[in-house]
Amino acid sequence: MLNPVKVGLMGLGTVGGGTFRVLNKNAREIARRAGREIQITQAAARDYDPEQLPGIDRIEVLDDAFALVENPELDIVIELIGGYSPARELVLRAIENGKHVVTANKALIALHGNEIFAAAQDKGVTVAFEAGVAGGIPIIKAVREGLAANQIEWAAGIINGTGNFILTEMRDAVQGCASAAGGRTPGAAGGRDFEDVLAEAQALGYAEADPTFDVEGIDAAHKLTILGAIAFGIPLQFDKTYTEGISRIEQQDVALAGKLGYRIKHLGITRKTDRGIEMRVHPTLIPERRLIANVDGVMNAVLVKGDAVGPTLYYGAGAGAEPTASAVIADVVDVVRALTTDPENRVPHLAFQPDELSDLPILPMDEVVTAYYLRMQAEDKPGVLARISTILGDAGISIEAMEQHEPAEGATHVPLIMLTHSVREKHMNAAIEKIQALDCINGRVTRIRMEQLDG
Repeated sequence: MLNPVKVGLMGLGTVGGGTFRVLNKNAREIARRAGREIQITQAAARDYDPEQLPGIDRIEVLDDAFALVENPELDIVIELIGGYSPARELVLRAIENGKHVVTANKALIALHGNEIFAAAQDKGVTVAFEAGVAGGIPIIKAVREGLAANQIEWAAGIINGTGNFILTEMRDAVQGCASAAGGRTPGAAGGRDFEDVLAEAQALGYAEADPTFDVEGIDAAHKLTILGAIAFGIPLQFDKTYTEGISRIEQQDVALAGKLGYRIKHLGITRKTDRGIEMRVHPTLIPERRLIANVDGVMNAVLVKGDAVGPTLYYGAGAGAEPTASAVIADVVDVVRALTTDPENRVPHLAFQPDELSDLPILPMDEVVTAYYLRMQAEDKPGVLARISTILGDAGISIEAMEQHEPAEGATHVPLIMLTHSVREKHMNAAIEKIQALDCINGRVTRIRMEQLDG
């Protein structure tokens, strides 16, 4: 067998510790697959628990990651520090020193991937980032290699476990209230609201003390930026990815969606159209019969539609020490297998050869075409529905279904729910603005986009 490959590991936190443990535990099996032994010979971390890392005393642990990337004996550097800086500087320095890089840092790749990949190409090294999207699910490899024969039409994913946990708990609480009420859909007082479930997610360790990246869609947008670039062979463009969170989702909308046969999921969606590429993260109503609508808790799933293969679904743990370590180490094995390969014959970072990347534009959200769920508080008197319908009709928006609930005792306004056919977003925005200006409408119109995801 060839000489062992020497690896430096930056970061010994949750994922770094998991990577160290899995690589040690499965060292023999990994060597059989890679064709040579893979050894972590040096690590860099300022804070770690040696009791959780059996064998860590046998390697050198530095407190300066920059010293690690300067080590001439290392073949591969694993970056698991996270964040934008100093991760960017460390990765670029490792590349400059001729080292291959493996990272789980989706934020780094989404924002600085174009620069990093160009530097890696110049130096003839590989940057691998499977763990950056959907944790342990091998979605990068599936799209980049397994679906290489296809023109990808679209991809849609539940790619943030925290948001999925919150929406799942809100729905389960609604269903529990409905059962307790003899099957009746609960009102606004039933179930659990967003803030209540978020607090539970934080207590369980699923959400950070500052949950902004998760609940406002930023984490999912990082991942979608990478997925869209690989699916369609375009440069990474995080700044053009539309991002909307779930913090404004109300319990009554979760309940009403269920009554109408839908579930609300926080989706990342990328689609190729004649006008450009859609890149969008937002709450979405999906028919409850779809497999992806039944992905619950902290689990992730990505649905990809290729023109030859049709829809394919990838499901698994999107975070956690060992699931993410699984993807990190798989990348290390791929790098080891390709060490003696001509750099020009390695799998391209973004699936397509660098000089073949497309300049298709990213569509602004105003130009995206989709269907909508609308909920508003309308005055309970004749002629109101006609006024609303006229506004929608003038905007070219047709109604697929509508529900008007009975008013509560003494109430002057009633909930009015509409499902529309597909329309360009700018037309829907203009119509909502006019509806909200009506004297018969109380408050804002709640709008949630809808997708069928039926291939």
